[in-house]
This record gives sequence, structure tokens and C-alpha cells, in this order.
Amino acid sequence: MSDRTVKFKTLVWKFKDTKIEYPEYSQIPTKKVTSPQDFFELFKPLMAEQPGEVFLVAWLSTSNRVQGFDIISSGNLNSSIVHPREVFRRAVVANCASIILGHNHPSENSEPSTEDVNITKKLVEAGKILDIPIFDHVIFAGDTYTSFVERRII
Repeated sequence: MSDRTVKFKTLVWKFKDTKIEYPEYSQIPTKKVTSPQDFFELFKPLMAEQPGEVFLVAWLSTSNRVQGFDIISSGNLNSSIVHPREVFRRAVVANCASIILGHNHPSENSEPSTEDVNITKKLVEAGKILDIPIFDHVIFAGDTYTSFVERRII
């Protein structure tokens, strides 16, 4: 029998979060979200300047104050790819009580698409598993918005 040395390679995972500063949103943590209108007014300037569809998540404290937010996906003119993993990853790290979702429709059509409804229901189910409820999902459409809670979609 020969003497053989067995070597194992250890993998070390390192994650790098990029930090994007939005100076005009430095006062967000002082803002309390009590309605979809509050959320719409708070993020309308950011969403209005987007040429394509973007999907964002805001993290809320137990008192519904915005702890932070992240743009999860930047898509093309009429779609963006959203996965529960990206939506909840930073929400877990931020130790938030709930999240509120928002995305824009550059066409300014405020009606939710079938895809919008399907991904929202999928995210609601994921939130139930993680015990991070979804406060609402708001579609930004120019000067108007649609709330999934107000429409009783979620």
C-alpha cells in the first residue's frame, strides 16, 4: 500500500456589496410610510428619471420608517427580471420588519400586467416563509400610481 497525501482545497466566499449614493435621498430614514401615496411621493423623483423599467425594494422598520432601499433590477423599455433571492437578500441583512415593492411603467400605463401580478404573488409567498411581509407593491406611472393593496391584489 502506498502512502498518499490528500489535499483539500478550501473555498472562501467573499461578497462585495456596491454602494450607490443618492444624496437627494439622505432624509429617507426620517420618512414614515403609512400609505401607498407616501411611498409614491417619496420615490417618484427617482422613478421619473428612469428611461426603462426598474424594480426597487424599500426596507421598513417596525414603525414603517424607510431604513433603506435598493434597485433590484433595471430592465428594458417594458420589462425587468425580478427574483425573490435578490428581493429578500438585503432585506434579511437589513433586519427589516417588512418591505415595500415598487416599479415603474415608462409607458405611463398604471395597470398591472399579468407578469406583475404573478411575480408579486410569488414574492408574497417568499415573504411569508422568511417572515418578512410585503407592505405593498406600487406601480409608478407618470403622475399616477397603482397600489396592489388598494386593488386587493395582495
